[in-house]
Amino acid sequence: MNRRGKVEFADLEARLGYRFRDPDLAMLALTHLSAQVAGGRSYQRLEFLGDRVLGLVVADHLYRAFPRASEGELSMRLAKLVRRETCAEIAAEWDVGPHVVLGLGEARGGGRKKAAILSDVCESVIGAVFVDGGFDAACDLILRSWGDRLTDAEPARDAKTALQEWAQARALAAPRYEEAARTGPAHAPSFVMRVELPGYGPETGEASSKRAAEQAAAQAFLDRWSGA
Repeated sequence: MNRRGKVEFADLEARLGYRFRDPDLAMLALTHLSAQVAGGRSYQRLEFLGDRVLGLVVADHLYRAFPRASEGELSMRLAKLVRRETCAEIAAEWDVGPHVVLGLGEARGGGRKKAAILSDVCESVIGAVFVDGGFDAACDLILRSWGDRLTDAEPARDAKTALQEWAQARALAAPRYEEAARTGPAHAPSFVMRVELPGYGPETGEASSKRAAEQAAAQAFLDRWSGA
């Protein structure tokens, strides 16, 4: 990495509030699948890890911050805080886009501004900080970066109810939810739930419970289609 690159990466570390011990790990967290060379790696494994760390930290914070909230409300808050759009917002606030390593085609296609890639990188950076500095470092990064979002006094939006009302207003059948995938060990599973409505493309949501994953899927559907 040249001197300019070092300065730029130091700026990113300053925005993160974390300095990596292993710069190769940090670079891996920023490497998209499209930039892989033969035998190389991308951020996908770190993204997988970061997603789980993020969910645990946010769930723990919500449990402590809202002692009177029901499981349903906590699930809705969690889904809102860890969904793709929120993670992409955080990555944009870190200004991580210019540091993401992309293949030529993805770079030319505006990959550094794509919400899906920014969201993935947000989680991969969290995973990298967890591996590099441990749980406390990752927890500090998440709590600092999510900030006021974690203690929003407004109740989380019930995306499933909102989607049902949206469908009813258009004389559509009720949204149908089904399990699309399940990963992780039995004691800490991760669920991917899919929601479908006639005439619209399906959307998915992932969380540590089916209820939260359904909320995330419903919110993803509303984000994509409610303004159409």
